[in-house]
Amino acid sequence: QVQVVESGGGLVEAGGSLRLSCAASGRPGGTYAMAWFRQGPGQEREFVAGITWNGVNTVYGDAARGRFTISRDNGKNTVYLQMNSLKPEDTANYICAVKVYGPEGNWRANAMDYWGKGTLVTVSS
Repeated sequence: QVQVVESGGGLVEAGGSLRLSCAASGRPGGTYAMAWFRQGPGQEREFVAGITWNGVNTVYGDAARGRFTISRDNGKNTVYLQMNSLKPEDTANYICAVKVYGPEGNWRANAMDYWGKGTLVTVSS
């Protein structure tokens, strides 16, 4: 079992920045591929960014590319999402996911094994 806890959300004005954190724990010796998704009101869950277990490879969804950066600190079992140039349409619950099983290259939501509850990001215009 892996516990996933997000933090760092809040209210920010358009054009501002936020850094989200996601801490994973509970699996001895485990280092996993991790990803961020988001879900806005009345919307489907959307892939934001993913990072492989060693941090070498990253991948971004269309909305995040060029503005968001995913990184990780394996010593802290923590993944970060630096979000810059935020827009009102970025308003959503940002949810961290951990992939323990299966190949790392599959970033679909149904391929993730553990989920946090999310941290809410609100971008005002």
